[in-house]
Order: sequence, then structure tokens, then C-alpha cells
Amino acid sequence: MMNNENIISKETKLFGYIGEHAGVSSFSAKLNGLFKINSDDIMMIPMNIREDDLFFTVTNMKKSHVNGAVISSEYVAKIPDMMDDMSAIAKQSGMCDIIYKKDEKLRGDIFSIRVLTEHLKDLYVSKIAIIGINHYAKAFSFLSCGFEVSYFNDNLEALMVFTQEVDLINADINRIAVDMPVDLSAFDVVLDFSNFESLVMIQKFPRYAFDMKNTKQFSALKQRAEELENSYISYDDLLAKLTEKAYEEIKHF
Repeated sequence: MMNNENIISKETKLFGYIGEHAGVSSFSAKLNGLFKINSDDIMMIPMNIREDDLFFTVTNMKKSHVNGAVISSEYVAKIPDMMDDMSAIAKQSGMCDIIYKKDEKLRGDIFSIRVLTEHLKDLYVSKIAIIGINHYAKAFSFLSCGFEVSYFNDNLEALMVFTQEVDLINADINRIAVDMPVDLSAFDVVLDFSNFESLVMIQKFPRYAFDMKNTKQFSALKQRAEELENSYISYDDLLAKLTEKAYEEIKHF
């Protein structure tokens, strides 16, 4: 088996882990560990790809020996335009974090937000505050059944459009801005899906604070959590569960 000898054969299924700093992430190593334990002839290869080279790299997968790829968080919103097909949630959210190749066509889907929602269920959280209206916020909203979600954004008009796009009726929407102190301690968790450079307006955190930033990305949530001595959980902190889910998806592809 390939993973016992670390040898790639003609039968080995190859998947890439695409990110700007993919090589320093332990994602590939953790996933390859699962392939080895289960004697699967599959290998995940870390691929350090600059944004300028992303389109060429992904679209050329159609003619390559690579069977698919997992996409690091910084690139997930750039992938949909490169796909031949996408799952319904990927189309609606405008992001893909896993790609499958079949018959020289690429299909995009989402797995990381499914991991996040399952993790939150494991924590028995109920009340969730979401900051921002990006692609992750959309994906989470489509999977948020069973949670009581409140939405925060600096632009209320854009937030109202967002709630219409994700078919939310009578959503709890709130404006948030640097000059408007906010207390989130009544919530169980805050999810930051914004592009705020500062979250200084947060005066009190709930017990849990998450975003989907990797350690190479700036996180305003992490910065504010540290200032208030609150716990913070990043994309990389969820790697064990993310790789387990990626393993399931790839194994059954």
C-alpha cells in the first residue's frame, strides 16, 4: 500500500491541499495519517499556491492525475467560477472548500461548515451571534436548523438583503460598529464571518468564539478575545474534526 511506504503508484488517488501556506499546515499530514492507518491507497499533497496562480492550478486539475482538492479558507470564495458543477449549498453560498474531479469535470462542495455545525451541536450551544455576511455566513445559515441565530453587521441594508438571499423570515438583525459597544455574553457562541479589522466594540464575549481563519490570516476576533482574556477557536483548532470529515468525503468519492 502506498501509505505504508510513502510511494505513489499508478493506482494511488491523489488529492491536493491548496492554500497560500498549505505546506506549513498540518492538514495534509493529519489526513495522510488517516489514510495510512486505514491502508487506503490515497495521498493528500500540500500545494503552496499564490493567488495569481490559483485559477491555472485549479482548472488544470481537469487534465492532471489529481482526483480533487481541499481548499484552504483564504481561497474558498474564489473557487466557484472555476467549477463545472457545484452542490446546491455551494452555489447558494458562493464558496467551495472541496473539489472532486470526474470525467475531466470539476464539482465543488462544502464540508468545513458542516464540521462547524456538528461541533457546535457537540458543545450543546443554542444561541449564536454571527458577525458579518460573507460566504461562510451564508453556508452556516443554510445549515443552522436547531440554532437560535442573531445577525450583526455594520450595514443594515446589506444585512437585510443577506437575510432575503438565505430565506430568513423575521431574522434578528442588529447593527454593529466600532463606536457602538456590544455585549455578547447572553449568547453561547459568537461566529465572526466579517472582514472587520477590529472588533473593539465587543465588550463581553460569550463562552465560545470561533472564526474560520487559519493561523496565517489576521483574525480580529482572536485579537479581541486575547484582549479580553477570552477563549478563541480557529480553523486550525478544528483540524482533527476537519480532517476526519475530509477523510469520509474523499474515501467515499
